[in-house]
Amino acid sequence: MLSDHWPLLGLRLRTERLELRLPQGEELAELAELAARGVHPPERMPFLVPWTDLEPGARARSVVQHFWRCQGEWTPDSWDLNLAVFAEGRAVGLQSIGARDFAVLREVGTGSWLGLDHQGQGIGTEMRAAVLELAFAGLGAEYALSGAFSDNAASFAVSRKLGYLDDGVHRAVVRGAPVTERRLRLPRALWQARPRRPHLVIEGLEPCYDLFGLQSEG
Repeated sequence: MLSDHWPLLGLRLRTERLELRLPQGEELAELAELAARGVHPPERMPFLVPWTDLEPGARARSVVQHFWRCQGEWTPDSWDLNLAVFAEGRAVGLQSIGARDFAVLREVGTGSWLGLDHQGQGIGTEMRAAVLELAFAGLGAEYALSGAFSDNAASFAVSRKLGYLDDGVHRAVVRGAPVTERRLRLPRALWQARPRRPHLVIEGLEPCYDLFGLQSEG
């Protein structure tokens, strides 16, 4: 089986409403078509890389290419796990978690997007909480990092709800104009001290440990 050679295909995160996993076959097409229909209002740009400025067909293709690129360039020292998010069997968005030198630094970064029709329903919070629990409880991370532009109130609402702390700023150029990204950091101790952490079922993680630069518990 292909999953014998690439065990990430068997990794599953299940919350009360969602399932997060690598998209397979036509599921990747479904995810690409979701992005083509829109992720945010066109007058705004929430991403450092403005991939959503592409016309819909090229935008869909970029989702497919980015997914394949991250799989093909994966090493234990540099990885990006792009999990499709499914609600009631339908793709609603993408939740990523990635790291560089994770075995040493024990830090992960996250990013995400949701189709326009699925925003404002608490899905963004639930899917990020799922990968945070994967990072801290499953992989032994010490910190989770995030960031958003100063005008991205929705992203900051999710981060505050999950306990992130301010961690400085980063200035960049997007669409030819200066932008300020506010960085955020969530320490492991704060996550573990939360009175209510999300209920999450993780399946198929142990065969993936070496891909994350970790030793198998077995």
